[in-house]
Amino acid sequence: MERHFVYVATFLLILHLVQAQNQTGFISVDCGLSPLASPYDETETGLTYTSDANLVNSGKIGKIATEFEPFYDRPALILRYFPEGLRNCYNLNVTRDTKYLIKATFVYGNYDGLNVVPNFDLYLGPNLWTTVCLVNTGISIPFINMLELRPMKTNMYVTESGSLKRLFRRYISNSSTLIRFPDDVYDRKWHPLFKDSWAPVTTNLIVNTGITYTLPQGVMATAGTPLKANDTMGFTWTVEPPTTQYYAYMHFAEIQTLRANDTREFNVTQNGIYTFGPFSPLPLKTASISNLIPQKCDEGTCIVQVVKTLKSTLPPILNAIEAFSVIDFPQTETNGEDVAGIKNVQDTYGLNRISWQGDPCVPKLFLWDGLNCSISDNSTPPIITSLDLSSSGLTGIITHAIQNLTHLQKLNLSGNNLSGSVPPSLLQKKGIKLNVEGNPNLVCTAGSCMNKGDEGHKKKSVIVPVIASIASIAVLIGALVLFFILRKKKSPKAEVPPPSYMQASSQPAIVAKNRRFTYSQVVTMTNNFQRILGKGGFGIVYHGFVNGTEQVELLLRVHHKNLVGLVGYCDEGESLALIYEYMANGDLKEHMSGLEYLHNGCKPPMVHRDVKTTNILLTEHFQAKLADFGLSRSFPTEGETHVSTVVAGTPGYLDPEYYRTNWLTEKSDVYSFGIVLLEIITNQPVIDKNRENPHIAEWAGVMLTKGDIKSIMDPSLNEDYESASVWKAVELAMGCLNPNSVRRPTMSQVVVELNECLASEKARGGASRDMESKSSIEVSLTFDTEVSPTAR
Repeated sequence: MERHFVYVATFLLILHLVQAQNQTGFISVDCGLSPLASPYDETETGLTYTSDANLVNSGKIGKIATEFEPFYDRPALILRYFPEGLRNCYNLNVTRDTKYLIKATFVYGNYDGLNVVPNFDLYLGPNLWTTVCLVNTGISIPFINMLELRPMKTNMYVTESGSLKRLFRRYISNSSTLIRFPDDVYDRKWHPLFKDSWAPVTTNLIVNTGITYTLPQGVMATAGTPLKANDTMGFTWTVEPPTTQYYAYMHFAEIQTLRANDTREFNVTQNGIYTFGPFSPLPLKTASISNLIPQKCDEGTCIVQVVKTLKSTLPPILNAIEAFSVIDFPQTETNGEDVAGIKNVQDTYGLNRISWQGDPCVPKLFLWDGLNCSISDNSTPPIITSLDLSSSGLTGIITHAIQNLTHLQKLNLSGNNLSGSVPPSLLQKKGIKLNVEGNPNLVCTAGSCMNKGDEGHKKKSVIVPVIASIASIAVLIGALVLFFILRKKKSPKAEVPPPSYMQASSQPAIVAKNRRFTYSQVVTMTNNFQRILGKGGFGIVYHGFVNGTEQVELLLRVHHKNLVGLVGYCDEGESLALIYEYMANGDLKEHMSGLEYLHNGCKPPMVHRDVKTTNILLTEHFQAKLADFGLSRSFPTEGETHVSTVVAGTPGYLDPEYYRTNWLTEKSDVYSFGIVLLEIITNQPVIDKNRENPHIAEWAGVMLTKGDIKSIMDPSLNEDYESASVWKAVELAMGCLNPNSVRRPTMSQVVVELNECLASEKARGGASRDMESKSSIEVSLTFDTEVSPTAR
């Protein structure tokens, strides 16, 4: 019987919000609900749920598997999942200085048919557990079914500092009833708890449930006591990490009718230490006690006990108990004026960048693309100091909203179609570096606005090594390799004259009119196989010289500047050979693409099947070209999405889905290309048996879950790169490696993403900047309707 994995989780947090917009009342969001079906009233609770369409700018809609639907209420049946982007956020209107109970519910229900255990992070604001953002950790795609916020009184669940994450909430009863709204006016969910060593106590009388916590009548009208008069009532739980602090809240009411000589009195201990008592609960009146300061548990094991005093004639009683761990928020949110200013800019120009969600500056890991911020310490709000909107398709005038970014030191608006005049306030702003080049309809009254504030000194821009390396693969890889070579060379090498068999000769040139060479011609071209260049998948590679540039069969019709040109072939008896153009600087692997054209530019399209660093060759100008088409396959039938074929390729680069199913698709090349990206970024071997995780994809995935991009970067880059662009590139690489080929990007989409990384690096500036001309992007893009890159 097939096993379908079901994962259900509800995260609850009591959060004190200090920066928010005005809105009161419950917020009940059915994530993924169509606006046409919104709002609706849930049958059991009467709560009104609304669509999330206006609260989030990304994500796709899913539905739990049919066999799980009978077990869940309507709000849990559909969900929103986020295959794109590292961080996807909900924007909620809440009331300033209000304490909220926040509930996020996740019901996996095998919505994607993969039976994969979900694993992702939830952020609420800039800190873990402080804004409603779902973060892709590279393990699985984030999703959410419900998002609920309930305003609470400020004197409820008071803490010394920080906010609270619920560990558990139980009422003492041998029933199986879940108590929530409308019985609980704050929509807290109370689950029953009972032990065989306890005796149930109930009452039909009305219990005063308290003014502060306003507990449900059903919670306080039931309780438990030990069967043995001298026994204690104990509760044990564990926390991770062991140093976690917690608060316990215990609710008591005497709901038994006591005889004249009966006494019920007890103390409360936590982790063996007396914390409260002696205490006698009042008849039909609720009393709630909690520790005033957070407690720690012995090696992560927490114990709370209600202990009878010597004076008491009755065992202790307890109606309900709650426990919460303390969540401290060390990172201050970005300066409020800067947040308002950048969001105004975003709205004015309709910017829809996937990273422009949540807090603009913090955490640093999720810094918005095109922004730089100054973060001095955790107690001072970060400020936005640099904004790069170059080549962003901006039209109209320069919005006055930019003036609200009062801490801005650098502004790049180049390469857009802005009109009007540059606002005097920007021109007069002291020390700002302003770039508005490439806006033909924009008037700058100060003469030249290029790099205003640079004191007339212009630095030529060059691409940073890592991003150049990443963005150059496929169409730009030559720029990267050139940078690495120039950076590592100690001194220029003397120019080596070509060998004698490549120099001018009185002998007639070999002309490949028929595109097919004889064996004797091949011997002449290679000077009797004099110079060995290396060894490929099908034999030894020799250096040779030929006058002619024609090609073979289908490959002879494939022309692109990033594909190694096939000059011709030899098929004579047992002598088989392919003649390619010479690549003077060897392959990419030696020094640490045309692939999109094969997929979209060729008719019929082709799959290379053996994309790897040793098959990406470099000309004397370090232009990258894809080589070795010995395993390539075409799709002869129009509309065909795959071909069934014997598995072929290089271990480590081979698409696991192709290996498993024998179905070859264009996405098989995409997987291999993702491995190449990781090689470039990390400068690590694809397979290293000395690593705990030998394969580079597994190794990188584990390292990325720690959130430290530096741990996987090539150390020889000396951290000279922009972290946001690097994260985007790494995320793209991990997206290419998605186990499900449908969720991998197309090569067209990969090219677009790498272009954005490259543009960001060009705008940033860096160590050496003399390579723009060598990294131009010249490709023909054809987009389809498949899923965009998923996150890393």
